[in-house]
Formats: sequence, C-alpha cells, structure tokens
Amino acid sequence: MPTTVSSSKNILRIEHAQKSFGDTEVLHDISLSVDAGEVVAVIGPSGSGKSTLLRCATLLERLDGGCLCYDGEIIAESNEQGSMVYAPAKELQAVRMKFGLVFQDFNLFPHYSVLKNICDAAIHVQKRPKGEVLEEAAVLLKKMGLQGKDNAMPCELSGGQQQRVSIARALALKPEILYFDEPTSALDPELTGEILRVIRALAAEQMTMVIVTHEMNFAREVADRIIFMDEGLIVEEGAAKDLVDRPQHERLKAFLNKLET
Repeated sequence: MPTTVSSSKNILRIEHAQKSFGDTEVLHDISLSVDAGEVVAVIGPSGSGKSTLLRCATLLERLDGGCLCYDGEIIAESNEQGSMVYAPAKELQAVRMKFGLVFQDFNLFPHYSVLKNICDAAIHVQKRPKGEVLEEAAVLLKKMGLQGKDNAMPCELSGGQQQRVSIARALALKPEILYFDEPTSALDPELTGEILRVIRALAAEQMTMVIVTHEMNFAREVADRIIFMDEGLIVEEGAAKDLVDRPQHERLKAFLNKLET
C-alpha cells in the first residue's frame, strides 16, 4: 500500500468512499477534502450518511472501499482485489492523535472529574508531562467558561457545560482537525447558543473543523464550505453562503424549505 499522496494543504482527504451495513449502502462514492484552517459543515436529512462519514473518517468504522488520507499519508485504501487495507495498528494510533471528536451525547466518563476527563488521554495516551497537561487544562477551562468546575462530576453539570468539557477534552490532545457530530442536538435552545459560541470562537482561531449540524444559520455564518448529503451521496457542495442562499439542486432546495416550515 502506498504511503503518501500529493498534498500540500489537505489535512483530510477521502476518495470514492464506500460503506454498507448489511445490504444497506450508507456511503456511495464519497470524495472530499479539508484544508488546514478550513471549517466544513455537513448537512442533510436523517439517514443521509453524515454521521457514518464522520465515524469512518475517525476510524470508528471501517470503510468498505475507497481511500482515506491524513496529511498526505494513505491510512486505508482498496487493493486490487477490492478489499480495504488499513495501515498497521501503530500507524493508526498515531493518526488518532491528529484529530478530536465531539459527540452529540458528550461521552464523558461519569466517574471522572471534569479535570480528569480533560487530562486523562493527554497524560496516559500521549504520555505528555502531567504538569504541562494540567497547566494547559486550566487555560482550556477558562476558555470554556468552566473555571471552578475542575473537581465537579459530569452529573453535576448542565448539558451545555458537559459539552464544553467534551470540547476541552478534544482540544487537550492538540488535534490538527476537530470533528463535531451534531454537537447541539441533545441541548435545549439556550444551551445550544453556548456551544455555538464556543465553536464560533474556535473558527475565529483558524481551528480546522468538520461539523455535522442541523443549525443552518450557524453553518451559513461560520463554515467556509457546506456539503449537502442525501442517500449516501454528496449532492451539492460549495461556499457556505452561496449554498444556503442560492441552492442549485432540487433536493437541497426541498431540504432547506422543509427546515423553514
């Protein structure tokens, strides 16, 4: 399996991705790339393949075909027999350090304090000095508006606070790219605003992000580019404001109109 592809700016590149669950094809010939500093929003109806795409990009699911690359390095690709070949486990572990993933349901360790949730992987997986990680965690807590919550347990926090802990935990690993899978879907409108403000601030800092979201106004304002998926396909993509304000494909027009009603 080749180890590199020509790429100077791409952090992520996916080519001709295929994924099925049983007889159901969830991703069909998906190709996309994300450049350093770019914010890409992925939108589409339920069941369109958005979350599966993120799970394949973050190695939580294995592709059935295509090619997955990080920083120009091929992580997985189809061989001549049509089988998917992934890099060895050690290389995949190194790739996992390149990205962070924020789930819609927070996925915090309920028996860990806020501070331990944020620091644990950086200390025990990345093997970074504990003192350095703790110092950086203090900065992240302040950045997330969580000062004084170091020793709180997840059950003592609001949903918005838990999601901010989840974002801080992802940032503590110093990822090159941050993935969000419907980060506000479990929150009420007031708490949704908290999380969107955090993501907006990260975008202003040029954090590379891929955001699966149903918050259309937010996607239009914050994303550089929007990808619209439907039935496992990328139906339309383009500059965020252009795609929302002047959709070209009838399926996208119908999707946006449904959101407005």
